[in-house]
Amino acid sequence: MIDIHDYDIQCIEHEILWKYDKLPCDYPNCGCLLSLRKNMINKRVLANQEEILPDIIAFNDALTVALRELYDRAHRIWDSIKDNVDFKDAEIEAKCYLGYDYPKLHPVQGDDRQDLWNSICDSGWNRLYDDGVSLTRLSIPDNDESFESFIGMEDEYNNWNEGLDRELTKDLHLTSAFHNIYEHMEFAITDFIYVREFETEINIEIHKSV
Repeated sequence: MIDIHDYDIQCIEHEILWKYDKLPCDYPNCGCLLSLRKNMINKRVLANQEEILPDIIAFNDALTVALRELYDRAHRIWDSIKDNVDFKDAEIEAKCYLGYDYPKLHPVQGDDRQDLWNSICDSGWNRLYDDGVSLTRLSIPDNDESFESFIGMEDEYNNWNEGLDRELTKDLHLTSAFHNIYEHMEFAITDFIYVREFETEINIEIHKSV
């Protein structure tokens, strides 16, 4: 088992928890702590990627299903309102987030894990996460696209595995959302690959001239 909770990482996490409980939050410094923690965990984990490969695959599959459900639901809502004269200037924005609860499958468990999860998922600290996990914005009708385009799978051979072992992950077809979480946000890879539940948010905005 890869050691992802050694003394150094514990010290950083204790500092994160202390700052998260402190008001007001010092967001710039907190973001640096998340980045440092991410780099330390990833350095350990990515040296032994074969051990987490099954969870990478399972997460990517679960994420794809969640994004498909979000995409379909957003379009059903749009289809139900688009012909209504009162909604001619309407727009639907749909976002997907990791589940609110600390992953039950994570190998590191403890009483402080939910508080740590709350801090990592705080968009004030993890700024790009404010728009959800997808790389491109799902907005109907302004930025409508096929589902395959939405997840970066227009080509059946697409595989967003930048930063991972290319040979080991060459057949995984990782989505652009996986890439977005892994590369652009402050989640360590072991933060999110054990997630199997997701939260969705669909907002309807109506623009009216007065």
